[in-house]
Amino acid sequence: MSIVTVQLGQCGNQVGHEVFSCLCRDLHGTHGLCSRRENQSYQDACKERFFWEEESGGLVARAVLVDMEPKVISQTLSMAARSGSWKYSEHSHFCQKQGSGNNWANGYSVHGPRHKEAIMDLVQKKAERCDRLGGFVTTMSMAGGTGSGLGAFVTQCLRDAFPSSFILNHIIWPYGTGEVIVQNYNSVLTLSHLYQSSDALLVHENDVIHKICAQLMNIKQISFRDVNQVIAHQLGSVFQPTHPAGGGSDYSRNPLGDLLEALVPHPEFKVLALRNIPQMPEDSLAYSTFSWPGLLKHLRQMLIANAKMEEGIDWQVRPPPPGSSISSHSTTKPLHFNTSIANLLILRGKDVHSVDLGSFQDPSLYTSWLKPQDAFHAWKTPRAFNKYEKSAALVSNSQFLLKPLDSVVGKAWNMFASKAYIHQYTKFGIEEEDFLDSFTTLEQVISSYTTL
Repeated sequence: MSIVTVQLGQCGNQVGHEVFSCLCRDLHGTHGLCSRRENQSYQDACKERFFWEEESGGLVARAVLVDMEPKVISQTLSMAARSGSWKYSEHSHFCQKQGSGNNWANGYSVHGPRHKEAIMDLVQKKAERCDRLGGFVTTMSMAGGTGSGLGAFVTQCLRDAFPSSFILNHIIWPYGTGEVIVQNYNSVLTLSHLYQSSDALLVHENDVIHKICAQLMNIKQISFRDVNQVIAHQLGSVFQPTHPAGGGSDYSRNPLGDLLEALVPHPEFKVLALRNIPQMPEDSLAYSTFSWPGLLKHLRQMLIANAKMEEGIDWQVRPPPPGSSISSHSTTKPLHFNTSIANLLILRGKDVHSVDLGSFQDPSLYTSWLKPQDAFHAWKTPRAFNKYEKSAALVSNSQFLLKPLDSVVGKAWNMFASKAYIHQYTKFGIEEEDFLDSFTTLEQVISSYTTL
């Protein structure tokens, strides 16, 4: 099944471009470490998922690019065309001249309704090109105006136009010390609206990715492109083809559906985190060897201690003893322990089929209302990903976002209580009641995840 990507705003378009470049590099790589037949079916599955092939054999991304100013889209289109390995189609983008001025209300209430028809027409054409439409992935930032405001509006339009398709919103969480003064307002409005119309929100935090660039990738002067490449690598490690558990030798036909079925058992809990291991500069790979038990031990501890990368993990955090988590929620839980609702482990590379996954099936990692066999899934492929002989990705629905979410809501509420900048939103039709509704929605999400 094919996935249509909708890239929204400056950040969404830059990240989207890096994702397709990463998929293409992996697709054409000679580092498969698997049989020719396996490699061929992997490549076929990837192409069907993300690209369509021209008669000349060129790959064209199944993507729609949307921004309210032309600069980033024209850069993105020409960079893709220059790559020689893939491109965007000529009629796949929509842009205007004036931007959204970092104002969520401008993107949501003005640009959205004004350009709805043109944008949805592009999406409809992309959907019709798919033999089997598996759903949509939108890529957007929460801090600005277009990605966040227009992104929330477009997601609602997708839900109305394709009621039975899966929608995954990939969200870039702003830096804690971002340069947009109203980024917390924009974030609260975005998250609360997406919670109504999306099937799941996959979150990447800029601060975390920045740390990975500095500490694991050893990059001295970190650019947005460096950050976006790490994000793209992580997304690729999830969305490239794999064999679902018990799925035999065929690659998953419905990647979005399988992902959401594994990770979102209840509509109240739909925030997903992504962790990858190992991550290192390409020139270090030749000198590194990894064992599956070592990788999975680190990845499990990253999960329960809520560490976002393999450096600086708190090894003191332990799961609660058996039986204690059921009696009461937070009183018996060890401090800093990150409870999961569901986890999906994706293994790629050498010897994947002999890996012992018992440590992730431990009931003490999960809430008491889901059986461990329903809460944990594993996908595997012997085909290596992006030059890593062995690599693992963990997508988890857990309490990981409580702290950042609480912080954003708290900062936005403090500004709202003193009526700071509210007039910038009311002039575009977003009233104080809309803010209050958004705060209520997110307080409910925080409360639900806290009581796991």
